[in-house]
Amino acid sequence: PYLVVRGYLKSVVDIERITARIAFQSARPRDLSGLRDSLKRLPEIISSLVECSSEHMAMLAKAMTPEAALLSLLEGALHDEPNTMLRDGNVIADGYDIELDELRAIQNNCGEFLLQLELREKTRTGIPNLKVEYNRVHGFYIEVTNSHSEKIPEDYSRRQTLKNAERYITPELKTFEDRALSAKDRSLAREKLLFAAILDTLIPYVSHLQEVALSVAELDVLATFAERALTLNYTAPIFTSEDIIKIEEGRHPVVENQVDNFITNNVKLGDRRQMLVITGPNMGGKSTYMRQVALIALLAHCGSFVPAKSSCIGLLDQIFTRIGASDDLASGRSTFMVEMTEAANILHNATAQSLVLMDEVGRGTSTLDGLALAFAIAQHLLEKNRSYTLFATHYSELSRLVEKSSQVANVHFDAIEHKQRIIFLHAVNEGPANQSYGLQVAALAGIPELTILAAKEHLVRFKLENLEERSNLDLFSADTSGFIEEQATEEQHPALALLYEIIPDEISPKEALDKLYILKKATERG
Repeated sequence: PYLVVRGYLKSVVDIERITARIAFQSARPRDLSGLRDSLKRLPEIISSLVECSSEHMAMLAKAMTPEAALLSLLEGALHDEPNTMLRDGNVIADGYDIELDELRAIQNNCGEFLLQLELREKTRTGIPNLKVEYNRVHGFYIEVTNSHSEKIPEDYSRRQTLKNAERYITPELKTFEDRALSAKDRSLAREKLLFAAILDTLIPYVSHLQEVALSVAELDVLATFAERALTLNYTAPIFTSEDIIKIEEGRHPVVENQVDNFITNNVKLGDRRQMLVITGPNMGGKSTYMRQVALIALLAHCGSFVPAKSSCIGLLDQIFTRIGASDDLASGRSTFMVEMTEAANILHNATAQSLVLMDEVGRGTSTLDGLALAFAIAQHLLEKNRSYTLFATHYSELSRLVEKSSQVANVHFDAIEHKQRIIFLHAVNEGPANQSYGLQVAALAGIPELTILAAKEHLVRFKLENLEERSNLDLFSADTSGFIEEQATEEQHPALALLYEIIPDEISPKEALDKLYILKKATERG
């Protein structure tokens, strides 16, 4: 039945918005006609729900049943297709108001009167081509060509002179003109008065219309849930009183519709696994993975099936996110200040039944300050809030939280290099990442090749010169000097590493010379 319901709902206007306009007395004619037509469709929608045995559906059907008096008012008062603007008239239906009907009759009989007048004047004057017409500038007039000017009666008053004709008006035509034009103005004024009265009459129905709007909106959501579940292979989540979030082969409900082969992933939180520290390269899938978990949990709590092979979710009270980077210029807050404000809100309000998503906390300040803050915030979430937490970071030191708490687990996203290209696998694996692939991602983004080569040289030099604190990996080693010596021993000669990056057939003579200078500098340092 969801297909039938969705078909009917397509013709239903935004009842909530129109109700708000009625409450503020700002509704337009088309708003009320749209409301009328939508309320007339509701009984059809309600009848389509008969086969649904759900008690909740019965409550929705009752709540969205329009009051008969309201529908009768709208049907009797409004024209079938009213003009958009009240000033254009043709809004109030014929038969609703006697005075308005009389004024309209005067306007509608105008053509018949002019035709009869023209026939009489042709007979009286003997002018065969005499015409009685109207335009907005000069009003009603009798037009006579100059060839019959000698036949003009004395009661004709000249109104306009043309090149080959004269236009006149008679006392009879003037009297009719006053009545006709007055009738038009008076009918417009009458329609405005009647429309305002209709809006006043609708005020007592505002609360009823709001209830109808909410019921229709809920039915729309439920019909969409049903359509998504059937067409996208969603499954019913299992709710439990246990503290656990377990999702098998979960998918991002938006991203999966934008790519051909979405990589599914599992997640398990709770049962001595309170926090996941997520590492891996940029564009590797960390943020998508976190959002995916939050959206699946949210959809489940909304009553929807979810994009996963199976899911078991404990009841959550809130979902907190600290994702993305943006400043707040209007309030004078920097990107880092916004980040810390959001983090503070999470630390103050998250509970053991909350799901927390933290993405790259601490990146907006210096490396050491950022790492220290990220470490402390993660510890606070573990020890004080005790929330379900997904913590994505490039600080590999955070992976050592497993040494401090058995409630932490490390997971990572991998990438592989193939023919000078980086391929993201988008699959989550247990354990921490071993590198960030930052330079490869920069190259993929279009950073010039010479700049990438220079960055590689700087990276090697930073390691050799004991400047490891400038990177985002392994900043707080227990023995920094020993780590750097070990890395320098394992690292191949800088010049050789740079040489492997060169593809002779794809560079110009100028680029070859630039690379030669870079290689020369690397060998001098090596």
